[in-house]
Amino acid sequence: MNFKVQTIRKAKNLNRKIFFGLTLVAALGACKSMKSGDSSAPKNPEAKLGWELGSQAYTFRLFTFAQAVKKIDSCNLRYVEAFPGQKIGGGIEGTMGPDMDPAKRKAVLELLKANNVKVVAFGVTGAGNEADWIKLFEFCKDMGIHTITSEPNEKDIPLLSRLADKYQINVAIHNHPNPSHYWNPDIVLNAIKGQSKRIGACADIGHWVRSGLDPVECLKKLDGHVLHSHMKDLHEKGKNGHDVHWGEGVSDIPGVIAELKRQNFKGAISAEYEYNWEANSADVAASVINFRKLVAATK
Repeated sequence: MNFKVQTIRKAKNLNRKIFFGLTLVAALGACKSMKSGDSSAPKNPEAKLGWELGSQAYTFRLFTFAQAVKKIDSCNLRYVEAFPGQKIGGGIEGTMGPDMDPAKRKAVLELLKANNVKVVAFGVTGAGNEADWIKLFEFCKDMGIHTITSEPNEKDIPLLSRLADKYQINVAIHNHPNPSHYWNPDIVLNAIKGQSKRIGACADIGHWVRSGLDPVECLKKLDGHVLHSHMKDLHEKGKNGHDVHWGEGVSDIPGVIAELKRQNFKGAISAEYEYNWEANSADVAASVINFRKLVAATK
């Protein structure tokens, strides 16, 4: 083999190595972006809309909060809505809530950071007097929580309006099914009339369907007042409906997404999958994949 041929072959081999090296770097970079849940990645189209897609920890109520956070991470979600009374776990004694001392609050925040999950909401919860409401707001402030989901007594709403403005924390009124007090959006609208813009609705899609209501029409009634949502899709209308993967049931998830987009909704959306309790992580993960496809496809 002459010198010229050897030189050409060496150059070709070097080019191949450089090409495969660059390809490997690009692939590793893409995997890292997917694993970290980078909000700029195309796989998270809801992030561009200002939607914080996460899970209500109650979805994993059979487990500790620490276990719930790991499950949420495994579903490629970065946000959690904590609920009161769940055992903390992860080597931290006690339960989630305003009675956590400063050391436990710090430990929980460190736990969340280690799993790349942020707590953005707390509920469904409430308080019986002004002192306890203040204690709840103080807790949420310490934890960096921006929304309290609640079904408060209507007489407390003027107080909550003042506290919401003072602490810059939203209060989103949740709707359990009929005959709970706030089952109909008309009741919510009447209750929040004349109050702070930080007092609004936590739109529980599935509970509206259980109450015989159309979730898209309910959202339209609450236009401008939706601060948070519990996302559910049910296998049938009525009180016996149970959760199914989003977009595969009767809750008109495409219509819900389109309406939230139309309203320019900004806020957190919590997966609340209340079925197959012992092993529903895969159900949440499948729902999230469906949801993101629908978000990307819906104008």
